[in-house]
Amino acid sequence: MTTAIGVLHPGEMGAAVAAAARLNGARVVWASAGRGDATRARAAAAGLEDVGPLERLVAESGLILSICPPAAAADVAREVAGLRFRGVYVDANAVAPDTTLLVGDIVSGGGAAFVDGGIIGPPPHGPGTTRLYLSGLGAADVAARFARGPLTAITLDQRIGAASALKMAYAGWNKGSQALLLAIRALAAREGVDEALVREWALSMPDLAKRTEQAVAGNTKKAWRFIGEMREIASTFASVGLPEGFHEAAAEIFERMAHWKDTPTPPTLAEVQKALAR
Repeated sequence: MTTAIGVLHPGEMGAAVAAAARLNGARVVWASAGRGDATRARAAAAGLEDVGPLERLVAESGLILSICPPAAAADVAREVAGLRFRGVYVDANAVAPDTTLLVGDIVSGGGAAFVDGGIIGPPPHGPGTTRLYLSGLGAADVAARFARGPLTAITLDQRIGAASALKMAYAGWNKGSQALLLAIRALAAREGVDEALVREWALSMPDLAKRTEQAVAGNTKKAWRFIGEMREIASTFASVGLPEGFHEAAAEIFERMAHWKDTPTPPTLAEVQKALAR
């Protein structure tokens, strides 16, 4: 079996994770068929080897990393399973444990081994910023592929779904709290008390005004990706008997910001407040 690592599909996070694998001496390949110019540019910058069609990536890879928008995770797995991939498939997407189990069944049905993954942190361009959590049989072998470089790989246990559950819990607070802050500022602006709220925060919770500004800068370009992630988190809450409504609402907050996808300049807070309280 080849030792190449195949990456599906190298977005901002996927390209950075692939580059981290290359720093460990791996040959890392990607399939450019059907991909856009931006993806091609990211892959080239990360030093990835283009093998053209997905069929060739599957044939030449012993390990495949799926890092894509959550809503596409199962469909991407079906594409790979349909090509009878028999290596190790790592789903490192922001999906619920139940979705992870579904993906695992899909790829296992095609003959592959499956490892659950969850990425916490920004694209790993420097050490100490980003962790790849892994669970399931074979997780330690995958972690060894990232022993050096900026991405820290951490194994949890042999239970498929553990890595995804950790990702859902972390993002449930991290991105969910930012959606709540933005909604609160939109409410305050609509009711004409935004300045008074910020003054009160300066007295009682002085970090919140700055965190709101950071939420605008950090989320508007990527809000379209977070819609599906919030719904996966809602599903995770519901699966253990917890209310899912907050994260369904967070998905709607991000949906109202989705038109700023890939905007070169983030909108102002006032523009976001207006878009949210429509």
